Amino acid sequence: MQNKEDYRAIEARYYMPAFARDLMIVRGEGSRVWDADGKEYIDCVAGIAVCSTGHCHPAVTRAICEQAKRLIHCSNLYYVPGQAELAQKLVEKTGMAKAFFSNSGAEATDGALKLARVRTGRKKFVAFTHGFHGRTIGSLAVTHKPAIREPFEPLGISKTFVEYGDIDGLRKVVDSDTAGVVVEPIQGEAGVIIPPDSFLHGIREICDESGALMIMDEVQTGMGRTGKWLAIQHAGVKPDIVMLAKGIASGFPMGALLAREGLEFRRGEHGSTFAGGPLACAAALATFGVIDEILPTVSEKGERFCNALSKYAPRARGLMVGMTVGDRCAEVQKRCAENGVLVNCAADGNLRLVPPLVITNAEIDRACSVLKDALG
Repeated sequence: MQNKEDYRAIEARYYMPAFARDLMIVRGEGSRVWDADGKEYIDCVAGIAVCSTGHCHPAVTRAICEQAKRLIHCSNLYYVPGQAELAQKLVEKTGMAKAFFSNSGAEATDGALKLARVRTGRKKFVAFTHGFHGRTIGSLAVTHKPAIREPFEPLGISKTFVEYGDIDGLRKVVDSDTAGVVVEPIQGEAGVIIPPDSFLHGIREICDESGALMIMDEVQTGMGRTGKWLAIQHAGVKPDIVMLAKGIASGFPMGALLAREGLEFRRGEHGSTFAGGPLACAAALATFGVIDEILPTVSEKGERFCNALSKYAPRARGLMVGMTVGDRCAEVQKRCAENGVLVNCAADGNLRLVPPLVITNAEIDRACSVLKDALG
């Protein structure tokens, strides 16, 4: 690789400037990463909740390398190695009935909208303020933030936004034309906003009464992030459709769409060239093996963060931690990075911590010490 300055110049010349960034990360191991200057960081961003098993976990990298020696790509015209086993694993862990794979969370959302439309025969959707579901045309339609949605309208999907947590408001807008209600069990991009369980129970009740489908976006919250395989499992509510991605394959691009019994795509209704390929399935199956072992520790690690940061009123479920710091968010993020800890500013002045699930207690203590110094 060229030196950092040359690399930035090449990017500025040839790459569309869709991202604001300055740090150049070149290596990772466990919960730590190193930049182009050799500086080490404790990574409490984890690729935005993607590197669930840490960076370059030996079991995951081994599975990818071994599969790459046998078969890198296999069209979905044929049986794909690992695909059936992974679908079985997802169904067993989540209590859903069938799986379909994608390459990202946004694609999983698009698939969920298609499935809801084709099986209900309805066209409209309801989503929530401050919710984020992706940036494709379909997923963006049900993403609330006007700054990222409105420049691309009209998006071709009829939707209504209701205040997150407002069951009475939801009841007023769901009707016989509503195909589905799209919701995050915890809002991640909004800054780790955790609703009461009664909110999720209320959505389930309204969907049952109206015939609309409860579509649960677990892209950020799934795969053990909150201490359970799905965050909705804390509330004891079973949705009709679930979207997964981010942590499902430890950083290898992959998503999944899960559905209850009786909901599935029929032949020719959906497809993808790359989705659920051999490498992705190998990475995901290895990821499941690692998370199986560490899942019992996730809630305790989350409590450790909360106890250390209690002065700042953290919101947390497992290793998904948010704090409201207001206008100082960017400053705090910068100061943490200067002192070797990566954190992320989400929306509305909220700081978000979503470290690898393998983060150690010593790393948590160090991260919290740096955070407290930055917060003052």
